[in-house]
Amino acid sequence: MPDRGPRRRPAGAVRAGWLLLGWILVGLGIVGALLPLMPTTIFLILAAGCFARSSPRLEAGLLDHPRFGPALRAWRTERAIPTRGKIGACAGMALGLLFFEMGAHPSFAVTSAVAVLLLGCALWIVTRPAPGRCP
Repeated sequence: MPDRGPRRRPAGAVRAGWLLLGWILVGLGIVGALLPLMPTTIFLILAAGCFARSSPRLEAGLLDHPRFGPALRAWRTERAIPTRGKIGACAGMALGLLFFEMGAHPSFAVTSAVAVLLLGCALWIVTRPAPGRCP
C-alpha cells in the first residue's frame, strides 16, 4: 500500500468523534471476543482506523496487542486474513444461518436471501490472501 505521508489529525469535535467511535468499536470487539457468533477483528480494524485519526497512542496499543495485533497489522499492510480467521469467520456465518433458521423460522425466500448474502461474504473472505503470501 503506498505511503500517503503523515496524516493530519482532525481538531476538536471531529477528533473527539473519531475517538468515541473508536472506543465504541473496541467495545463491540470485546463483545465479539466473548460471544462465539459475533466477529471481533473487523471491529478492531475499524477502531484502529478511528484511533489513527484521533489517538496515535491508542492505535499503537491495538496494533501492538499480543493477540489481535498481528491480524490487524496483516490487514493494514497486506489486506490479508489469516487462515484461522477465515475458518472462524465462515464457521460463524454458517452457525449464524443455522441459528437464524432454527430461531426465526423464516420463509424459504428469506432464508435463501440471507444464505446468498453470507455466501458472498464467505467467498470474499476466503479469496483474501494469507499474511506473508501477497505478491
